[in-house]
Amino acid sequence: MSTVLIIGAGGVGRVVTHKCVMNKKVFTKIVLASRRISSCEKIQSELEEGAITVAQVDADNVAQTTELIKSTGASLVINVALPYQDLTIMDACLNANVAYLDTANYEHPDTAKFEYKEQWAKHEEFKAKGLLALLGSGFDPGVTNVFCAYAQKHYFDEIHTIDILDCNDGDHGYPFATNFNPEINLREVSSKGRYWENGKWIETDPMEFKMKWDYPEVGERDSYLLYHEEMESLVKHIKGLKRIRFFMTFGESYLTHLKCLENVGMLRIDEVEVNGVKVVPLQLLKELLPDPSSLGERTKGKTNIGIVAEGLKNGIKKRIYIYQISDHEACYKEVKSQAVSYTTGVPAMIGAKLMLEGKWSGAGTLNMEEFDPDPFMKELNEQGLPWQVKEL
Repeated sequence: MSTVLIIGAGGVGRVVTHKCVMNKKVFTKIVLASRRISSCEKIQSELEEGAITVAQVDADNVAQTTELIKSTGASLVINVALPYQDLTIMDACLNANVAYLDTANYEHPDTAKFEYKEQWAKHEEFKAKGLLALLGSGFDPGVTNVFCAYAQKHYFDEIHTIDILDCNDGDHGYPFATNFNPEINLREVSSKGRYWENGKWIETDPMEFKMKWDYPEVGERDSYLLYHEEMESLVKHIKGLKRIRFFMTFGESYLTHLKCLENVGMLRIDEVEVNGVKVVPLQLLKELLPDPSSLGERTKGKTNIGIVAEGLKNGIKKRIYIYQISDHEACYKEVKSQAVSYTTGVPAMIGAKLMLEGKWSGAGTLNMEEFDPDPFMKELNEQGLPWQVKEL
């Protein structure tokens, strides 16, 4: 049906590629590109011969990326590279007149901040060309947005509060490691927290607020309030919303290591000079930590990610919990990746599939909750991410 270009050959890129190959009736030609072509070739070797082709690209270079898009004949680019590269890849898609999809919003390399502002600013450019740029088609953001839209469509007349709950109870055996890009992960969790209530954003210190939540098939875990990008779009699109928060679980060992690293300056993102050489401490730390793509065969346990929504239906208060549970070992058996990459990569493939099939369409930069959730929810069940709803 269509040619797709996947940019990024890390853990998520591996999952997206494997799942696109499993849906080859839609993805008839698949090209995988990365700065390191060896990373693409490794993924290629895991698949049947001829399943994909590979290419090298510097995604920071708009002209080079544009040329690659045009040469492949792709009708859609799936961006699973670094969030720093969102804007350049979007510009290349505009140059090549091709639709765009990503899993995480733009982050400036020199500022520990992530927001949709600069991507939303490209709305009119994509709209003028009749192109859809689907933003945040991962799990959170992504599936959590769709869960909210599904709750709004089927369970509520208006939703008053939403708590997004993200639990990774996996054990990889290392004293300290991150389940996705260390630089992105550590910037995210060490930043100020933020939640939205009564029309305004309220800032908190990192890890200032904690609650316990009993995650099905995992158990009760400490969950800490963070800022996460899906809240920024959900406050615009969920009717009647009065408060939205995001919580993520962390173990004591992770938090102890995190505080120690922060105290000694290893989370700094500015340059320091060492023996006449300028280095960014966080980037050095990234090179010292285990590669997240290597964690798959070591990781055991489960993830549980979902939303708790409360509001009114026919004037009666209602509270529901929509969640999805994945098993790290099962994910590795299927696509040679742990569940954190799996739960991000599968929704990216689903978003792309719905776009190519015309089930999700439009023009401009749009977020997941702006579409009919039903086709996506159906695909989740069919593509390896079955979900459950519980009334609380």
